[in-house]
Amino acid sequence: MDLGLKGKKAVITGGTRGIGRAIVDILAAEGCDVAFCARKEDEVKAAVQAVSATGAKAYGGTADVGDGDSIRGFIADAAAKLGGIDILVANVSAMGGGNEESAWRASVEVDIMGTMRTVEAALPFLEKAGNGAIVAISSVSGIEISADTVRSYNTVKAAVVAYMSNLAKAHAGKGIRANTVSPGTIYFEGGVWGRTKINDPARYEHFLKKNRAGRMGTPEEVARAAVFLASPAASFVSGTNLVVDGAYTNRIQF
Repeated sequence: MDLGLKGKKAVITGGTRGIGRAIVDILAAEGCDVAFCARKEDEVKAAVQAVSATGAKAYGGTADVGDGDSIRGFIADAAAKLGGIDILVANVSAMGGGNEESAWRASVEVDIMGTMRTVEAALPFLEKAGNGAIVAISSVSGIEISADTVRSYNTVKAAVVAYMSNLAKAHAGKGIRANTVSPGTIYFEGGVWGRTKINDPARYEHFLKKNRAGRMGTPEEVARAAVFLASPAASFVSGTNLVVDGAYTNRIQF
């Protein structure tokens, strides 16, 4: 299937590793010009070099979605470098796993406010594009309780899904689509489950066994879903939450 992405201008936050990096790579392979950010300058430079080596146009910047001026500056720079924005992927998370106040504050500031800041900064460019697409990365933790303890992560990920659904309704008349992708347990070295496998193997094995597919997912499997939703091939899909979990969750997907 031709996704119709050639020549599109895509901006991705958290684009140097894991799911975000896989989204960058697939969008670039599909013919998009890409701009992405992360907080570590050395990782941004390395990723830009690698993506550019494939022949794609790539721009990278350091930005913190928890800092309004920082993310707004990056979005403006990215739009200038690319000549506009057709696609926005909001991918950053604080990964707040605890119930302490600091975890809640970080989760709200990054997952909710950071997503909102990123989207609001990009909306004028997406509206100008005429057929803009927004994709946010949430989690199955936002649609199903997965632990016996109260976690900030579950709450803010549910809020991201609600926010994107509202965006879809509010901006449909402007030709802007908004969707969410909710991954299940995704494994890559250096990621949450990669670190858990090393530091807490019993917990890793517990969650691995909960996967009916017999394995955890890969960043690329999530990225393909996100790229489809961002593409013109999904032109009538808006306001949806696409769960990519290998049948991990127990809820019925209406």
